Amino acid sequence: MLNDNRFDLLKTIQSPADLRKLSLEQLPKLCQQLREDIIEEVAVNPGHLASSLGATEITVACHYVFNTPEDRIVWDVGHQAYGHKILTGRRENFCNNRKLGGLMPFPSPYESEYDTFTCGHASNSISAALGMAVASKLTKQHRHVVAIIGDGAMSGGLAYEGLNNVSSQPNDLLIILNDNDMSIDRAVGGMEQYLLNLDTNETYNRLRFKASQWLHAKGLLNEDRRKGLLRLNNALKSALAHQQNIFEGMNIRYFGPFDGNDVGELVRILRQLKDMKGPKLLHLHTKKGKGYEPAEKSAVVWHAPGKFDPKTGKRIIHESHNEPPKFQDVFGNTLLELARKNPRIVGVTPAMPTGCSMNIMMKDMPERTFDVGIAEAHAVTFSAGMAKDGLQPFCNIYSAFSQRAYDSIIHDMAILNLPVVLCLDRAGLVGEDGATHHGAFDMAFLRPIPNLTISSPMDEHELRRLMYTAQLPGKGSFVIRYPRGKGVLTDWECPLTEIKVGTGRRLHDGWDVAVLSIGPIGNDVEKAINIIESANSPSTQEHCPSIAHYDMRFLKPLDETILQEVAERFSRIITIEDGVRDGGLGTAVTEWMSDHGYTPHITRMGMPDHFVEQGTVDQLRALCGIDIDGIKKQLTSVES
Repeated sequence: MLNDNRFDLLKTIQSPADLRKLSLEQLPKLCQQLREDIIEEVAVNPGHLASSLGATEITVACHYVFNTPEDRIVWDVGHQAYGHKILTGRRENFCNNRKLGGLMPFPSPYESEYDTFTCGHASNSISAALGMAVASKLTKQHRHVVAIIGDGAMSGGLAYEGLNNVSSQPNDLLIILNDNDMSIDRAVGGMEQYLLNLDTNETYNRLRFKASQWLHAKGLLNEDRRKGLLRLNNALKSALAHQQNIFEGMNIRYFGPFDGNDVGELVRILRQLKDMKGPKLLHLHTKKGKGYEPAEKSAVVWHAPGKFDPKTGKRIIHESHNEPPKFQDVFGNTLLELARKNPRIVGVTPAMPTGCSMNIMMKDMPERTFDVGIAEAHAVTFSAGMAKDGLQPFCNIYSAFSQRAYDSIIHDMAILNLPVVLCLDRAGLVGEDGATHHGAFDMAFLRPIPNLTISSPMDEHELRRLMYTAQLPGKGSFVIRYPRGKGVLTDWECPLTEIKVGTGRRLHDGWDVAVLSIGPIGNDVEKAINIIESANSPSTQEHCPSIAHYDMRFLKPLDETILQEVAERFSRIITIEDGVRDGGLGTAVTEWMSDHGYTPHITRMGMPDHFVEQGTVDQLRALCGIDIDGIKKQLTSVES
């Protein structure tokens, strides 16, 4: 593909410097080739597709007009940036995107000088870019800084915190809002279009700039008066256009909306805005999935479609007959089942109804399910408010995204011990989305919070029973964490019965070493034990340890009856968890033993004290030493 004649322009681009050698007339052809390249690569190496297709012209125009990497482009969210990666010297390696040892799933300064900031989570671009713009002023670097925010990221509260600061802090930041019909409505009407064209007209802006220079020279235009004139300008525009605009209300000059898929027009506009003083927002309408008909018709499905035939648009879906369901689907079906019986149950998700399968309840009970957008802290506090007045919310957030709701969990939920069931999907290693998306830290950062019950089911039956238990009266703030992907049981439906809070279970008895696990990783412990026992022969039996295995179920409260039993029976203990080793189950068990005067030898297995990058879940578990082979190796190292 690299030498394919269809990509005659694209193959000449090794960096944005090469891009800037092209004529303006060549850019539409380059955009077409860039799109085709992304489609063909993602078809065989799955990743995010529709967002990057929609942002193609923005990508090309920004690198064409701005002197990157000296000028800064901050992406938000990073799954729009596949074209950016390809144009910045990574086309040859793009076939290894999201793979172990390959390109990172989202732009990262560790990978390229063109990647200016971490952008795996939404809504941080404006704050980060403002920091860079202020740094540029203070260090007299005279560089341009651009924040590209889109794909719903403007719904996150952090974006508005950044906007608030942008409006009050001297800066020349340019914010590009890539609006693909997920947040802001399209402006209409001839007068509005006239005003918008006037705002980006070179003559108009030159006259305006000269007028401001003259007023400055006469001592008539200080900062307060400049803002006053801007407000007057915005007020006149609003009166003529018969509408108000949140950005202009914050003293940020607003331009748009324009067609974000017209690369020639984008270059014209960006050239006019490039050296304009003060904060500016350019509003662009784009088509998510642009240039690929299946993705244009169904942007949600083609956001991350998996493998597909690029010619026919047929997705390659492996049939899963007689295979266990995904944990998320067990959650979705069980939530609907519970909601039919308990009228107080409501569902809340921050922009992930399909990803967490709350769409199952949403289809059946739309009035009792709430997608609040990319707003995790709000999702928790909104749930807490409903719980305070008698409802029973199930708030489902991906584990990695729950980090953004930490204060809300403490201040708005746990202090009052409100009956919110916080379901953390994608807990543990998630695979190809890498360090920004692994659910590594939830057990460690939630464990110190008073009033929380923290649990993790080993299988689908346990998930259903924990969900049933959590919605019973008097359970308070209840956390259930579970992983991405499939479980282990094909017969996942089971009677809904209560599990006593703070109780685990012994799955396997032995006398040499006790293994304490939490969550689905306990299934791998069982497999490792069975392999060890099946490999035993009469001649080697005495050299293999006898292993007891306990599924703890609850990180908080711990089952102290099990801990007492283990402390009195075993001098060797191994804890295993699919989360960071420091602060989770292993740390909790070690603290309990120390507090109660026991001194066993404890080995803690879990994720190491560094960020784990991308790869398949199996590859990453092997790297962390918590796959079946790693568990077996640790178990067989114990002397019998």
